[in-house]
Amino acid sequence: MNAAASDDPARRLRALERIWANAPGLRGQLTAVNHGTIALRFIVTGLAFMLVGGLLSMFIRLQLAWSDAQVLDPERYAQFVTLHGTTMMFLFAVPVMEGFAMYLLPKMLGARDLPFPRLSAFGWWCYLFGGLFLYSSLLFDAAPDGGWFMYVPLTDATFSPGKGPDFWLIGVTFAEIAAVTGAVDLIVAVLLTRAPGMDIRRMPLFAWAILVTAFMIALGFPPLILASLLLELQRAFGFVFFDPALGGDPLLWQHLFWLFGHPEVYIIFLPAAGVVSMVVPTFARRPVAGYAWIVLALVSTGFLSFGLWVHHMFAVGIPLLALAFFSAASMAVAIPTSIQVFAWIATLWSGRPWLRLPMLHVLGFFVVFVLGGLTGVMLAFVPFDWQAHDTHFVVAHLHYVLIGGLMFPLFAGLYYWLPLASGRMPSERLGRTAFWLVVVGFHLTFVPMHLTGLLGMPRRVYTYSPLLGVEWLNLLSTAGGFVLAVGIVAILFDVGLCFVHGRRARANPWRAGTLEWAVPMPPPNYNFASVPEVDDAYPLWRDRGLAARVARSDGWLGDPARGRRELLGTGIVSARPEQVVFLSSSSWLPLACAGVVALLLACFIAGWYLAAAACLAPLLALLCRWAWTTGWPGAPRTVQAGDGVELPSQYACRNAPGWWAVVVAMLILGSLFASLVFAYFYLWLGSDGWPPRGMGEGSPGFGHWLALAMLALAWLCGAVGSAALAGGAKRRRRMVVPALLASVAMIASVGVELPLLVVASGAPQAHAYASVVWTLAGFCAVHLLVAALLCVHVCARIGRRLVDAARPLEWRVAHAFLRYAVVQAAIGWAVIHLFPVLQ
Repeated sequence: MNAAASDDPARRLRALERIWANAPGLRGQLTAVNHGTIALRFIVTGLAFMLVGGLLSMFIRLQLAWSDAQVLDPERYAQFVTLHGTTMMFLFAVPVMEGFAMYLLPKMLGARDLPFPRLSAFGWWCYLFGGLFLYSSLLFDAAPDGGWFMYVPLTDATFSPGKGPDFWLIGVTFAEIAAVTGAVDLIVAVLLTRAPGMDIRRMPLFAWAILVTAFMIALGFPPLILASLLLELQRAFGFVFFDPALGGDPLLWQHLFWLFGHPEVYIIFLPAAGVVSMVVPTFARRPVAGYAWIVLALVSTGFLSFGLWVHHMFAVGIPLLALAFFSAASMAVAIPTSIQVFAWIATLWSGRPWLRLPMLHVLGFFVVFVLGGLTGVMLAFVPFDWQAHDTHFVVAHLHYVLIGGLMFPLFAGLYYWLPLASGRMPSERLGRTAFWLVVVGFHLTFVPMHLTGLLGMPRRVYTYSPLLGVEWLNLLSTAGGFVLAVGIVAILFDVGLCFVHGRRARANPWRAGTLEWAVPMPPPNYNFASVPEVDDAYPLWRDRGLAARVARSDGWLGDPARGRRELLGTGIVSARPEQVVFLSSSSWLPLACAGVVALLLACFIAGWYLAAAACLAPLLALLCRWAWTTGWPGAPRTVQAGDGVELPSQYACRNAPGWWAVVVAMLILGSLFASLVFAYFYLWLGSDGWPPRGMGEGSPGFGHWLALAMLALAWLCGAVGSAALAGGAKRRRRMVVPALLASVAMIASVGVELPLLVVASGAPQAHAYASVVWTLAGFCAVHLLVAALLCVHVCARIGRRLVDAARPLEWRVAHAFLRYAVVQAAIGWAVIHLFPVLQ
């Protein structure tokens, strides 16, 4: 762009639109990576899965309406129950809220996009393919029927020899990849892309809620991913993690599942609470009361949620002392939730409430969620839980918490931000009618289920005896379910009509104070023509001219002369400008990578293991291409950021998004590794002999010590390479040799260790000890090989003069992962070799 064009505001805006626009036609839809496009896809796909899951629930309710109903046979009923629960928990609740976060966070934070747009696009394709995998099981008459929790031994190859559990395990794991990649993107976005002046005391509460939720996903999803992998290994290759006859334990699945499952409830609730914390101040016409207390409550809920997993296992024979601890923890988690509720009530009490559609749904949330919380405290009381366990009382409680804690805030947020996304207003009359249908239908459906549960009706049964005397209650629940369904469809119909026939909305129609309402409606792809500066938690209330200023391209990053997608990176605490982040534009890579992964998993389900292994080569090639083309590899060390200020590019900044992404990735992988080590020691505690006689006995031999020495050499070479890089740009080539030596040492440690381990531990089908040892060693080996590949990648970048002392980001990332892989492998080595000797 020439100088004259860059000085013309109108031309600047057209240039921004051209830089950030998706390509036209089908190609543009398949290659889009813009956060607004991807986020709307998450939301629409999640709502579509909600409708499908709701349709399944209608068949379930019809089957239970009468004691002798024949709507579904027992097998189909079990399949519908499994798909309904799986859909709502994995394909609707988490993805739809991540979609909200992806759409809103950049606008709330004053950013133009998320820091890893291709990663978000890859996540959506994985999510879509995972859902299609799960539902394709119906086409092959192999739908899973083991419940949304897939307890073993019901779902192992002995009792479920078909492909149903495999579809569930592969489909859900595929969808969880999307959640985890989204968590990485959202964490880095909140930490590094806030507008100048938006320090941590001025962050929107929705951003706080998403930050806590994303960390919970990073720590909570890996145990379930591991459990799914272990069960699939047992089903496909005969490993015996859960077989008690060979040292396994079925309860290991429950522990791993609920290590994910109870945090999952709060992973669903906290973003919804963030929505409420945004809606309430707007319609109360005052800042939220107790901002700091709400932040502390969000963080406390995140911590406490990981100490509650045994809450779901009170009836499995756990010692009474442990039951008392988890019962107390289950009650304690109500305290931070109550703090938030009281803060919202105080905000409304001291404000001037304006009762519009979003506020109606918030009031519905107050009533329903508080009632669900009260029944949750009841179930935290162990004697009562023993009586109500696996009855319809638990089903009713779950729906009060999830629909009250998710659906009502979801609809509140949908109506609240609908004018922002569409530029139009929803129908107040249709929306109010739909709201009352949802409220009445919900209570008619689930209040009777509390009573049927207390009268002894078990959950997950396709019929029941008329002697229970609950037939009329079940009929009432079924009628209420259809009223609820009509209300939800009416809301979605109203939302769809709004985009086409809604009346035009004026700017900031709710007179809100947060930054997302400063963008045009509907927003352009770049959100802000120039990145705003803020000095308050509600900047639009404090500075009424802010919206007009950010529409002009004369501030931070206002000049698009470089012709690239750019973000302003700011300090983690202070939000002071620190760097300019260059983003990747539209690309086929996310779709291609997700497609190859889908093909690999399809081959695995079909039992074509060699074909699945053959997919690894093109996948690796695509990932290498992805790494090579991320951002702007040739970016200069410093760039003009606006107002005459020079800032470093992300390749020269210590707090680069890529650095924090690898930190979060190591946190996720560490959670996965810790879950695997937990499985090792859990099985040891329940075993008569660990390792069994003839396996893993004796001190480690020379070969195993040699493998450990190779790990130490890899670490040393990485440290030497870093020192060489820090020595200056002229000596950047001196780190190539130590980097290559580090990769060779890691590969050598794998090549030495694995053959020796095969001899020492025996076949993984022989005993759970061998199964866990093989998995632990393989897990460490994969990470060492990835670290070696990263070292080779950096050497290639040095050869192209893209990495040096002034631009060290990629070597810092590779070296951090190298250190992580070496430490992880050393811990794995100690668990496998030293523990059997020292115990």
